[in-house]
Amino acid sequence: MIRFEHVTKRYADGTTAVDGLSFEVAEGELVTLVGPSGCGKTTTMKMVNRLIEPTEGRIFLDGDDISAIDPVRLRRRIGYVIQQVGLFPHRTVLENTATVPHLLGWKRQKGRARAAELLDLVGLDPSVYGDRYPEQLSGGQRQRVGVARALAADPPVLLMDEPFGAVDPVVREHLQNEFLKLQEQVRKTVLFVTHDIEEAVRLGDRIAVYGQGSIEQFDTPATVLGAPANAYVADFVGADRGLKRLSVTPVEESDLDRPPVVHLDDALSAATERLRAEGARWAVVLDGDEHLHGWIPADAARDGSRGTVRDHARRMEAWLPLGAPLKQAFATMLQHDAGWIAVTDEAGEGRFLGVLTPARLHEALRRSVGADGRSVPRAEVEVESVAGTAGI
Repeated sequence: MIRFEHVTKRYADGTTAVDGLSFEVAEGELVTLVGPSGCGKTTTMKMVNRLIEPTEGRIFLDGDDISAIDPVRLRRRIGYVIQQVGLFPHRTVLENTATVPHLLGWKRQKGRARAAELLDLVGLDPSVYGDRYPEQLSGGQRQRVGVARALAADPPVLLMDEPFGAVDPVVREHLQNEFLKLQEQVRKTVLFVTHDIEEAVRLGDRIAVYGQGSIEQFDTPATVLGAPANAYVADFVGADRGLKRLSVTPVEESDLDRPPVVHLDDALSAATERLRAEGARWAVVLDGDEHLHGWIPADAARDGSRGTVRDHARRMEAWLPLGAPLKQAFATMLQHDAGWIAVTDEAGEGRFLGVLTPARLHEALRRSVGADGRSVPRAEVEVESVAGTAGI
């Protein structure tokens, strides 16, 4: 969708902002451009919509050389979101959102209908917020309007220049989450500029790590964190890159232990006797469809209790779906002070797959790093294991 071929931007004073950039962004891909201030990442992005003209090289948009396209017409094909949003203060939220459709000559009713649809998509009820003015919105709400406005004419490409940089950390995380959900629905080709490596890792399908005017590494977040291309990249992503990598490494079924299980309608005495015989301290409780219900300790019948497992099963607090990031797994363990967490099928139907322990979590992270280094599936990487089922 976007292709740079040996692109250089050199200013009259001799300053070279970007030097010989060549890379491609696939259709529907979200690429984050990350690096320190003055490294050329914003210049790169602005050359795509010709707010800045390259000195050398060519840029292609969907196969077309953008130098042959009228700049105004080009910009109407590209959504653009900036940190300060740039909403018109004298226009309502609905009117702001409908700006580009209006410039493209859409009929007023069609443009407003599209604007209302986009406001709803970004979580702003048009019946509540449509007639308000920008000054009546919070910073996070204004950013949402900015995203809606950029999407109003359904552009194939979206350029985002530190769009969440002007809000507090809590709102920023919320906006990041909402944008990822939105991207799953609209699948735009996105160039996203940020100076924050954690934001780049969280949002990007791939990351371009900038040095001074050039890209030092262009790869997936997991690879950038697990196998930095050089000392500069390693220093930029930080010594805690192993912790950052937790957020981009999913839980896989091969990471799980299979503990003892009992079922809701099992006799309590028989179930607990079997657990004691196996030396297990607890078991996962499933229903008849193998869906996760809870857990039960091996000594549940110590007071002579009878009946079925259903009568004594305890609520399962620590669980997550397959495919969740290891960071979420780690956070869940800490939140519930849990020595393990249950993992269910990715479809979210609650079918139990196994449990993830701290040792298995560590092992999964090591396998992930090894898999990237050798370009093989994670399940094929062997590491010295300290995981086990002792105490289960």
